[in-house]
Formats: sequence, structure tokens, C-alpha cells
Amino acid sequence: MSDTGTIKLVYTMEGLCKVCYTCVRECPVKAIRILDGQAEVMNERCIGCGNCVKVCSQGAKAYLESKVEVEEFLSSDQKVAAIVAPSFAAEFSEISDYREFIGMIRSLGFDFVNEVAFGADLVAREYEKLMRKENHRSHISSDCPAIVFYIKHYHPEVADKLAPIVSPMVAITRVLKKLHGNDLKIVFIGPCIAKKAESKEVDASITFMELRDIFDAKNTNNAGYKPSDFDPPHAGKGAIFPVSRGMLQTVNKADDICEGDIVVAEGKQNYKEAVKEFEKGLDHVNHLELLSCEGCIMGPGMSKGGKRYTRQIQIGKYVKEKMSRFDKAEWENYIEKLSDVDLSQSFKPADRRRNPPEKKEIERVLKNMGKFKPTDHLNCGACGYSTCVDHAVAIIDGIAESEMCLPYTIDTLHKVVNDLNNSNEALANTQDALKQSEKLASMGQLSAGIAHELNNPLGVITMYSNIIMDEASENDAIKKDLELIVQQADRCKNIVGGLLNFARKNQVKLAETDYNKFVKGSIDSIIHPENIKVNFETSLVNPTVRIDQNQMMQVLTNLEKNAVEAMPDGGRLDIRVSGNDDYLELNIQDTGIGISKENMDKLFTPFFTTKKPGQGTGLGLSLIYGIVKMHKGQINVTSNDNAKDGATGTNFEIKIPRKIFNI
Repeated sequence: MSDTGTIKLVYTMEGLCKVCYTCVRECPVKAIRILDGQAEVMNERCIGCGNCVKVCSQGAKAYLESKVEVEEFLSSDQKVAAIVAPSFAAEFSEISDYREFIGMIRSLGFDFVNEVAFGADLVAREYEKLMRKENHRSHISSDCPAIVFYIKHYHPEVADKLAPIVSPMVAITRVLKKLHGNDLKIVFIGPCIAKKAESKEVDASITFMELRDIFDAKNTNNAGYKPSDFDPPHAGKGAIFPVSRGMLQTVNKADDICEGDIVVAEGKQNYKEAVKEFEKGLDHVNHLELLSCEGCIMGPGMSKGGKRYTRQIQIGKYVKEKMSRFDKAEWENYIEKLSDVDLSQSFKPADRRRNPPEKKEIERVLKNMGKFKPTDHLNCGACGYSTCVDHAVAIIDGIAESEMCLPYTIDTLHKVVNDLNNSNEALANTQDALKQSEKLASMGQLSAGIAHELNNPLGVITMYSNIIMDEASENDAIKKDLELIVQQADRCKNIVGGLLNFARKNQVKLAETDYNKFVKGSIDSIIHPENIKVNFETSLVNPTVRIDQNQMMQVLTNLEKNAVEAMPDGGRLDIRVSGNDDYLELNIQDTGIGISKENMDKLFTPFFTTKKPGQGTGLGLSLIYGIVKMHKGQINVTSNDNAKDGATGTNFEIKIPRKIFNI
């Protein structure tokens, strides 16, 4: 017997795979590796069952084709025989007379067209002899190559239980070699992919789909071709082999529950369970009949979309028509004539199982996917594996990825979305801050120019006003007017000083400061009415920081005074200090009237104020903003002025780095 390890039966069409994991889910031996966004078939693990080909909706899985090789045989001087599996009746149901189908095959250039069903007749007789032996031990059917590969590679302990009998394909091959010589080229035509790797005795194997391609290429149809029957030897009941329990019916056996000595299992889940149970003690049964597909009529080399029971009925009709022409005497004559054909074979185990990883390694992979306890194991199968543990083992083996786990991927996606939202929010804040900085920079240049131009005339006004005021007598009426001029000139000077402070850059004198004591000192320096409760909290372990004390005191006192003024009817002022090794954070929060939404964007704009005329210049928050930025810090404001939206009030949050460079 040949092997799938030497022939790459199935492969992935690059670019067509959408990584839906359907092929992973349907592969009975998990011979699919997810690599670079493609589901790749691992030849060293594949058993050629073709499940992945059948279930791939994108046509990304293709199997090895032998059409070119067959055409080379037909164009040579060698004799070539086509051996046709009886399931052709279910595939080519559009051809009413099966003899027309045989005529179409002959027209391609085949010298002989024989039916594999006669090989099934011979094999059935061998199984019947095996079952009748008095000392017969239990055995597993060996006519399905995918099943044979599965047992040899993944359950080698029971490889010796495989029936030592060839498949019908190999049986008819040996018959034809005896009748026509060993130089005869044999081409198998059937529904199976695994047949391509079953035996080196067969020169080539094509599926029914490949045969359709050849018919199309040569414009061959059932019109104009002379009907022809199969070449002898003709088959008997072996034609029902391709349907479920077909072999048992051929030997007049049934999987009777009362007898309990025959078990039939078909399809990947069923035959795997049957083998597992057989391995663990189900060996008291006489015969284990296994099929990789749900009968050969549902093989991967058949047209997609066919209905199982419709095909089964079509096989029944074909067998009925065939048996109406059956010449039993001729059949028995060939059976006798070919009784010396060797129909035996042996099987050697070829273990392809991987050593299981350690439990600790599995747990590590599971934890990486957020599965810390048994209840986290959903075993949903979305990844293509039956359990989360199986998926983890596949990841360790390098044939799967963590992203195949749907719950894990969804959680990861949620985190990415949240991170993206946070990044977008931070970017928006940065953009707003940049716009504000640009506005303030422009305003700073304007303010510096205005301050510079006003300083000289203000100095002259102040100087001459003081001179005139000194020369005036105490009772002179003009003295009070001069005092008012000096007072207002000084006020203008303070405003100009504020403009200069706002406009200045990199004028910071750093000094080591106990931040806790510094903030508490700022609270003691402001006056607040009794109906305002001031609360100070700190969680700083290391309060030492380098700041410009004079400028930062301006920041604190201005914010604290603004907070007090925002609570005319009383309230609460919370001042909290926190931080880590990198930043200090200050929160000044009041329960006052709040700031309207339309004013939030204007807070740090010079000369903007919500106070009554004469009560403020609108430079306080602008100055605060500039000082914080000169300390490489950040200032953020949140506020609510609508009681319907919750408690009113404003919170200023200031973050200052402990280490300030380039100042």
C-alpha cells in the first residue's frame, strides 16, 4: 500500500482562503495549519479524506489532479484500461443508459473499460471467508484508504486489526494484469481523493470531476456515441459497494443489533468514535465496517450539492438494471478462473501522532487567551477545535493561532476599540491644546507689543502725576484728582505687568519645594466665607518637587479664589494632591455654579471673563495656562452648570512632571 506522506493530495489555492476555519473544523486529524492568513494542508498529517475540499465554500482547497498523466497514457502506444467505480451511476445521473456512459469513456481512447464492482465481488467473498472462520478475531474493514491511513497513522495500536484484504480497486487491477499482462496501464475513475495514494499498482487515479473536465475539453457527451457494456469480467452485487452497508449486503450480512457482532460507522465523527471504542474494548465485535464519507457516493471527487439518498436510489436503479442482464454462469466462470489471484495485503503502523505538551505549557497558552479557570473554557468550536485545550495544544504545535479563538478575539477587539477611542480622545485634546497654544502665542505676541508700547507713556504719566501731586498743597482740590490719576495709572501698570507675564517664555526659577506644604500654604492665604468648607487631601509619598514657587502660587491662589467666587451661596472646595514617580497631580474642585458649555473653549483666552465689568481683567486663567505650560505640565477643566445633568461645579486638574527639562 502507498501512503499520503509521499504524495501531496490536497493543497490551498493561495489568496482564495478567507480563514473561516471550516476546514480546520472538518478535518478529522487536524492536518490544517493556519499560516500567514491561509489555511495550509500539512501533507505529513493528511489522510486524503477530502473533507476540507467538500466543505470549502470559497474553492480554496484543491486536490492533486492526474488528467495530464492520463492523457499521456492514452496518446501512447500502450494498452490502457479504465476501471470505473460503481458510484458513477450517482454522479452521471443525467445519462439514462449507463452503456452510453461507457461508450463515452471508450471514445477517449481507452482499450478496456472495466467495472471495479467485479473486484468488489471478489473482495466480498474474502470478507465472507474471514467472518466464517471459527477462530476468527475481530477486524476492521480495509477497503476505504482514508480509514486505513487514519488507523495506521493515528491509531497504530490497532493497525494489525485491519482486514488483510485489498480494496476492490486493487483487486480488479490484479485481475486485469493477469488477463492482459503486467504492461497494461490502469486508470482508476471514482469519487475518492485518497485512492490517488492508495496503491502503486494503479498507474493513475482521477475523480469523476476530473473525468467531466476531460469530457468537456474533448466536447464529449452522450450523443453520437455507441452504447457499450463493460468489458468482462462483469460484476454481480458488488455494484452496491459504494452505498452505506454495501459490502455487508454483498456478503448477505447485516449489522443486526440483536447479533451485536457487526458495527457500521460512517462520517468523520462516527468512525473516529468507533475506532476509539474499539481500541478500548469493543474488540468483541466480529467486524467493524468504517467509511470516511457517508458512503462512496458522497466522496470529495463527486459534484458538489448532490443529495445522499437521491444518489443511493440512483445506485439501486443501476444495480437493478444491471442485474436484469446478469449472466450468473459467466460470472461464476470468471470467479473460478480468477480464484488464484492474490487478494491479500498487510499493513504496517506508521505513527504520526505528536507527543502531547506538558500541562503547564497548555495552561500558559490558555491564560494568554484569557482562560484562567474551567468556566472560561467555552468549547464553542469556533476556532475549528472541539475544546479550548485542543486549541491550546495546536498553538503549541505551531499549527494554530490565538486569534482563532472567537471570544478572545472579540475581547481583544473591544480593548483595541477602547484604546483607539482613548487615543482619539487624547489626540482631540492635544489638537485643542495646540489650537489654544497657537491662539495664546499670537495673543502673547500682541500683548507683549501692547505692553511694551504702553509702559513708556504709563511711566511718564505716573512720574509727572506724582511730581505734581508732591507740589500741590494738602488742601488743593486738584490733589485728589492727581491721586486718582496715580491710582488708575498703577492699575494700568498691573494690567500691563499681567500682559508681560502672559507673554513671557522660559522665565522659570526652579526651587525644591515640599508640594504638600506649598499647596496647604496657598489655602491659608485666601479668605473664604464660613459657608464654604475647604477640604485638603494628599496621597503623596514623596512631596519634594522643583517648581517656580512664585508663579505656581499665582496658579493656586487664582484658582482657589475663582472657586470661592463661584460659590456665592456657599459650598465645598476640595483640593487633592496625588502623583507618582513621574507626575504630580493637583485637583481643585468646587460645587459652584459651573461654567457653561459655550464658554469652555474660551476659558484661557486673554481678556475673556464672565465677571461683571471692573471685577476682573480676564488675564488670570490665561496666566495660569502659561505658567503650567512653562512647567511642561497639563491643565484640564471639566464643569457642569446644569443641575439636570447632575451636581454643578468645576474641577481643574493640573499635572506637573517631577523632572522639568529644557526650561
